[in-house]
Amino acid sequence: MNRPILVINSGSSSIKYCLYSTDLKCLDRGQIDRLGGQPTLTSRRDGEAHSRELHAGTSHAQALEQLLDELMASEAQTDHLAVGHRVVHGGSDFSAPVTIDDSVLQRLQAIVPLAPLHQPYNLAAIGAIRDIYPDTPQVACFDTAFHANIGKPATQFGLPARYHDAGVRRYGFHGLSYEYIATRLADTDPQLAAGRVIAAHLGNGASLCALHGGQSVDTSMGFSTLEGLMMGTRCGRLDPGALLYMQASMGMDVEAVTALLYHESGLKGVSGISHDMRDLETSDAPQTREAIDLYVYRILAELGALAVGLQGIDGLVFTGGIGENSAHIRRRVSECLGWLGAELDEAANERNARVISTAGSRIKLCVIPTDEEGMIARHTRERLNHPEELKDTRT
Repeated sequence: MNRPILVINSGSSSIKYCLYSTDLKCLDRGQIDRLGGQPTLTSRRDGEAHSRELHAGTSHAQALEQLLDELMASEAQTDHLAVGHRVVHGGSDFSAPVTIDDSVLQRLQAIVPLAPLHQPYNLAAIGAIRDIYPDTPQVACFDTAFHANIGKPATQFGLPARYHDAGVRRYGFHGLSYEYIATRLADTDPQLAAGRVIAAHLGNGASLCALHGGQSVDTSMGFSTLEGLMMGTRCGRLDPGALLYMQASMGMDVEAVTALLYHESGLKGVSGISHDMRDLETSDAPQTREAIDLYVYRILAELGALAVGLQGIDGLVFTGGIGENSAHIRRRVSECLGWLGAELDEAANERNARVISTAGSRIKLCVIPTDEEGMIARHTRERLNHPEELKDTRT
């Protein structure tokens, strides 16, 4: 029996959700912001927006309980609800979605050190729902899973083998977004999907993924969500010698370095103004131009590396908040790919068309809105309908 599915994406200060019907139509989408302060619940149901404040200091568990109570009251079928969660890291153990039980939860807790700023909040949401509704089935869907079949040398660092064996390796992230893009391309443009495509997930978190025949063969993010592109508040690729210098010569401890790399860098750090590309694009301050220049430069540098690995590019897909909405960033990136044969259709780019390349372009330039929540809902339904499959996802 197909169940309504609630998709949860729990972060440090917010909880995003989407409720899907049994035929996977979105019934209610929203989020709870500013947890730990004065939280606000906003949602959109039946085309109408709703917003209300929760009690100050509401915890993740309390917010989830209120959200579930409201959904139970408003949707007659939610007595048979299932819940799918975005879990950032599956480590080496989990290469596919998995139904959550005590053993799975224990294994997920063991890999919290691999994603200390994301994983605890993902798992806290799972635990809260288990406490509130212990009989509700839950499925974990991993951002790393889509990259699980990437082999050496793309997953290696230049360290002794014992470190790779202990889990110090490149995992890759944004996998749910890239899996959706690969699936969407297969449905709408099978010829391109069968070829060499680079997908650019550009948002507050940002990365690139090299797809060949719809499979991930390399990605710009690695061991953590810091590597690769410069992001909203994250630094992107950084010489590890700089970290040693900060600690040895500038007196910074691990906590200070962590705060710098995750929360004080990227567009926000370079511009000194904002992590939001919309703010930077409308600013006349010279440091905002510098931040945008660096953002584009890092995209092009990582894209070039992936293009070499693919031995060419047949298509480039822009997705994520910036990729889907910033004609300026798409134009800057596309114009620098003329040497690869890319030709941008300016008018199509300005109206956010699905295809923004000219008919004569050797690289097809596309804009495809991502749908990570929809991907999680599909995985959750498939996992619950076929519980006999993938009983052990250890690789």
